[in-house]
Amino acid sequence: MRPKVFIDGEAGTTGLQIRARLKDRTDLELLSIDPARRKDEAERKRLLNEADVAILCLHDELSKAAMSMLENPSTRVLDTSSAHRVAEGWVYGFPELTPEQPKRIREARFVANPGCYPTGVIALLRPLVDAGLLPATFPISVHAISGYSGGGRQLIEAMEGRGEHRLAGDYRAYGLELAHKHIPEMTLYARLERPPIFTPAVARFRQGMLDFIPLHLWALPKRTTAAELHEALVERYRGQRFIRVMPLETYGAHHPVLDPQALNGTNLLELFVFENPKQEQALLVARFDNLGKGASGAAVQNLDIMLGLEGPHTYEYFGD
Repeated sequence: MRPKVFIDGEAGTTGLQIRARLKDRTDLELLSIDPARRKDEAERKRLLNEADVAILCLHDELSKAAMSMLENPSTRVLDTSSAHRVAEGWVYGFPELTPEQPKRIREARFVANPGCYPTGVIALLRPLVDAGLLPATFPISVHAISGYSGGGRQLIEAMEGRGEHRLAGDYRAYGLELAHKHIPEMTLYARLERPPIFTPAVARFRQGMLDFIPLHLWALPKRTTAAELHEALVERYRGQRFIRVMPLETYGAHHPVLDPQALNGTNLLELFVFENPKQEQALLVARFDNLGKGASGAAVQNLDIMLGLEGPHTYEYFGD
């Protein structure tokens, strides 16, 4: 029998993207709520408990409320909100986090999909901390820029001329109170002892993301080189299908330019190390689609692992 999957919140940005990725699948059955009954609590509860896997595409408080409706002990949950990413009893849905993580996801009842910004940050930092190249106590700063689709329906409508939003504009920096909700997730799964300074920004392009982490190599206790950082990333992600470590970029070789939209429509994550050896500086960069590996693509990857359907069903390229 085909496993049943219910997307609670399929009318939102993430839900629509997940449904688009699953709609032609023949190896699972998609349960769908009548649009006229989207706010019918009894109907949502019925579908949640009928599903083999319920994917929550809801705001944090609504995700917590949906969990209170769960009565079927066989129903598994994949939550795309930030409500449960650092909660006890939930497995973090970043399959490349450690070699053991896919098994943990496969066996888990509750899986928390990673946040978009943390995906790149953790992918860059965790291998370096694990390898002892970057102390867990080292002060980390992260700047990131995202397409506006990550801001949800109201920001999308404002950016496309159908309303107003405080972040609508060509470029808006935010999170300036230094307490963004993704910081605990970054800290925990990158194995940092202190929270990083995180300053995100949104710009007038629909999707795509860049995470930047600058490092003063001279300040590292072991005076680590950029080549050593790069090699640690290469070793960690060797053989991974969705993560690509790009060639080391040394000052003077050429003049690289990064387009945050280059991986749109994919589940790919590219990791870069740029260096200026004369100044003993390095820059770590992650590039990916905030709706792909940063949200819906990652959710489909996790769903396939949970259901044991990995392989040709999880796509690198989703297309339009």
